[in-house]
Amino acid sequence: MRRKHNHRQPTEHACLVVWGDFARQLGFLEGFQGLAFQQRIRQHTPQGKVLELLVATLAGLPYLQDISRAAHPLDQDLAVARAWEQAGWADYSGVSRTLQKLSLAEAQAVIAYLHAFSQPFFDREVELALQAEGRIVLDGDLTGIPVSKSSRSYPNAAYGHMDDAIRLGYQAAVVSLRSPSYLRTWLSIDHKPGNTLSSSQAEALVQAAEARLNRRPWRRTDLLEKRVAQLSQITQAAQQKVEHAQHLLEQARLRLETTRTQQVAVIQQAQQLEQCYIERDRPMRPKSKLALAQERVAVLARRIPRNEQALEKAQTRLGKAQTNLDRQQALQQQAQVRLERFQQDNRCNPNPLQMVIRLDAGFGTWENLGLLIEMGYEVYSKAFSAQSVKVLFQQFGVTSQWEQVEMHAHAQGVPAKFWYPLDIGLLRICSADRLKTGILLHFGAETVSQDLPSWFHFYNHRQGIEAGIKESKQVFCLHHLKVRSEAAILVQENFVLFAGNFIRWASAWVSGHAQGSAKQALSLSRLGMKRLVQAGAHTSATVNWNSEGCLLRFSDLSFLAGKHLWLPRNSLKNKGPTQKSSCFRTLWQFFE
Repeated sequence: MRRKHNHRQPTEHACLVVWGDFARQLGFLEGFQGLAFQQRIRQHTPQGKVLELLVATLAGLPYLQDISRAAHPLDQDLAVARAWEQAGWADYSGVSRTLQKLSLAEAQAVIAYLHAFSQPFFDREVELALQAEGRIVLDGDLTGIPVSKSSRSYPNAAYGHMDDAIRLGYQAAVVSLRSPSYLRTWLSIDHKPGNTLSSSQAEALVQAAEARLNRRPWRRTDLLEKRVAQLSQITQAAQQKVEHAQHLLEQARLRLETTRTQQVAVIQQAQQLEQCYIERDRPMRPKSKLALAQERVAVLARRIPRNEQALEKAQTRLGKAQTNLDRQQALQQQAQVRLERFQQDNRCNPNPLQMVIRLDAGFGTWENLGLLIEMGYEVYSKAFSAQSVKVLFQQFGVTSQWEQVEMHAHAQGVPAKFWYPLDIGLLRICSADRLKTGILLHFGAETVSQDLPSWFHFYNHRQGIEAGIKESKQVFCLHHLKVRSEAAILVQENFVLFAGNFIRWASAWVSGHAQGSAKQALSLSRLGMKRLVQAGAHTSATVNWNSEGCLLRFSDLSFLAGKHLWLPRNSLKNKGPTQKSSCFRTLWQFFE
């Protein structure tokens, strides 16, 4: 092949060059440079410094200073800078200052650009999933990001449950899509304080996923209408209890006032009789009028505390009834508002999807399950607490002999504190040292109770998101926050999720577009994400640039010694995100 205007550069980060060429040819870099930052430009632009953080994330660098102080500093690698259309990289201190000054609006603009660039990939995976099985499957989870307990410079950090301990830090709410092409595609990440609980995040997770996909299921307004009617009846009963408690309170107050009035009258009568007996020098006999009057005074004195206690109980009863009424009215109002919102959602949803959500037990409160069902999802979850497991075993437990590992199911059972029928799977695992029980819960059209092994394995495939969280921390160092401003933390978290997706997209692009002996050796399916980042992004090569593309020749010190990779140009260069839709069909020729 004839090559003109060759330009040769060495690199110690070969895969970063490959990924930079992928980003350039899809127009990512041109659009990124167009982002507006209200910061002064000296030797390096603020856009270039923020992009440098993304490249450092792709390289799996645990700390920001590794950009300049690693064994092979990234900021000295001009081949990587050229691949990412930069004249050079800034020192890590300059990157740190830019990120520290980043405003929340600028961070949101960066995140919005990542979402816009990712949208065609999301749309394609949704279409493939629908073609394959007619539905899409989402997984959600909450993961802790601890920081040093002695630190006071992390904004809005709080103590919470992280890594089986109470630690200072943050929580990240993440959602992934079960992807036909890449097994897992990250959809969203939401930054939360460390004391955030899973039980408060179910609605936020699915809303974030719907926003990324621009699609949602058909809301089950028919079920919600029945629920609103039930809540109305419950509210009416609570109102009647309040009225009855008010009546009892009035009676108790009247009895107390009557007793006190009687006491005053009897005391006056006893005093008059006593004066009369003194004047007449009459002795007081046991059955005399004075003795009987004093006895009535004692009786009324003992009756008043009892009446006061009865009044306090009536007031407490009324308070509890009123609190219950307020709660029921709030639930009814909340359900009514939700019904109106869901009706509007259905009017604006001409093409609803069949969507499945899998969540762990931390999200499985009755309120969350009811909400997800009303939002139109097929729900797979576990019982929220050990107490729920105990109650459900008592309600739906079997009398037959259990095996060592066994699962029993009840189709369309209604738990005591729930309002929709669920498929309930009672799981029991008996080992030599302990007995473990669990409850699987399901709502949807799938007849899971007829195939218990499939139900069990389908739910436990949500371990894919747990593997993704582990990948984000061990490969892309999500647990090492490189910055200490809220805006920059948001950017870093979104860069981590974007990096996992981006490398998978780039690997598919290399597989369908590149040429050379290193093509199969750099396959993600062969190396795995961890080795591709930790080895591929830190291996040495010589990059030959020309007008037709670039050629990477891996050095003798590389784990791909003697191999080469040719990356030709394609028709998608210089296409920004606004033009991407017009060349969408051409783009996916490299992925099919």
